[in-house]
Amino acid sequence: MPTTLDWSHSDPDSWANYPVMLATQRGLTVLGADHSVRPGLAERWERSRDAQGREVYVFHLRQDVSWSDGAPLVARDFVVGWRRALRGRERGEMADLEGAAEALALQDRMASEADIVAALEKVGVEAVDSHTLRVTLAHPRSYFLARVANVYIFYPAPSADLEGRSVEEVRDYFDRPRDGRPLALGPYRVESWDRAGERVRLVYNPRSAFPPPLAEGESPVPVITLMKSEIGPALYERGRVDFVFVDSAAALRVKRPEDLQREPLLSTYYLAFNTERAPLDRPEVRRALSRALDREALVSGLLPAARPSHVLLPPELPGAASSEEAARLPHFEPERAKTELAGVPGMERPLRLVYRSGDNFVPEVAIAERIVAQLARVGVQVVLEARSDFSAEIARRTAQGPRAYDLYLRRLGGDYAHPNTFFTLFERSGNHQTGWETQGGGEPMGRFEQLLEAADGEADEAKARSLYTLAQEVLVGEQAVIAPVYHPDRYFRARDTLRGLDVDPFNFLALRTLRLSAPVLDAKRAEGAP
Repeated sequence: MPTTLDWSHSDPDSWANYPVMLATQRGLTVLGADHSVRPGLAERWERSRDAQGREVYVFHLRQDVSWSDGAPLVARDFVVGWRRALRGRERGEMADLEGAAEALALQDRMASEADIVAALEKVGVEAVDSHTLRVTLAHPRSYFLARVANVYIFYPAPSADLEGRSVEEVRDYFDRPRDGRPLALGPYRVESWDRAGERVRLVYNPRSAFPPPLAEGESPVPVITLMKSEIGPALYERGRVDFVFVDSAAALRVKRPEDLQREPLLSTYYLAFNTERAPLDRPEVRRALSRALDREALVSGLLPAARPSHVLLPPELPGAASSEEAARLPHFEPERAKTELAGVPGMERPLRLVYRSGDNFVPEVAIAERIVAQLARVGVQVVLEARSDFSAEIARRTAQGPRAYDLYLRRLGGDYAHPNTFFTLFERSGNHQTGWETQGGGEPMGRFEQLLEAADGEADEAKARSLYTLAQEVLVGEQAVIAPVYHPDRYFRARDTLRGLDVDPFNFLALRTLRLSAPVLDAKRAEGAP
């Protein structure tokens, strides 16, 4: 269930809001099936650099796009939306914009309202005219176009509805959907939001410039009810709901329904090392442990299909490693690993492997148990610990200073289709909890961040890709901060009478192309079904 309908302000649990936001709103760009950037609300754009080295985009908006009340989309809607986002709960996500750093700093210092508003007016988002938007970034960013396609705080806001309203009026606008508000651009708008009953009701938006592609005999789905339920699978079996996630990897080993579907995610499941704690404070030890892992065997038989991997970037991602580049990273070499680990001081004590407790679509328990068995074959003892307070536990430090764990298992999902989204977690400011910023006096991480900065600012895709490849080699190869295990998939069940109901590569329910065959639609109306 969403935690907010205010896509500009959002919140730290933004992942929960994506299904509704993606169904009801749109960005300047969209991602194609091959994850390439394509026109969205903008029909075209120009990209350049000014005399100060800043990156400037001029977006030309489509003139056939209107909000769900019929009001045309205008460039001012982006100005209002992005300025609101700079005051929202995820405002740090807007830091690439020229002038954003000053506006964010003023808010952190609790400056006066007048000073904050003045700073926001200088931020690099400008309506040149009603359908031309100029965006200035403080530094070139190769990921920007992919990011504005998916990260919904970059979506426009209906300026005519929001400007001039008080804070309380705006909050009420989003908290209590009614009278066709909040407005939408996508094929659906929110009609009601029952927090207590944990239900969201979406209705078709006939004014959307992005209708689902209809074949002969198909119609748009007029009403969608999203609900949270502990008995979702049972409701699906009874025909009460038409889609359900399969959230139990263990259940898939028992029963694999005929209507089971699979979506490969832009995601990586990995083993992380506590680089501050001996004996894992030595990169050669971490590399040897990575070489001890047989990824194929770790996931074999646990899922209907699996994509074992020893690289960070998923193969579907633009800029993923070639087979030659992947071969340079630590991969399964058990005899070499055994030799390298023999006699290493500190390896005589058991290593503590922490993972998140509870069943989910990643078979964590089985993978953790297999890691224990595989490392035992190279003379390394590992003890397992499932934690419901996983995030707090991997951050917990001992009295001596280093974090308490030795190894942990975690899934990293991409936010947008660009290598950058897989690296930000491991920067100095990222929540990786590995301590690798202390390695080599900070030089390896500094070099890693320099490679990312250069790649992020490189306009030439081939040159950017080579820089990201080098960054991956530092993180996964030279320093072996993590050992990738596999790229997860998401499983779900959907009625074959529904067309286009899917899960996207970012692990969100995709409703943008949902449609229904006419006979089924008539039958549902006759039954009075939602």
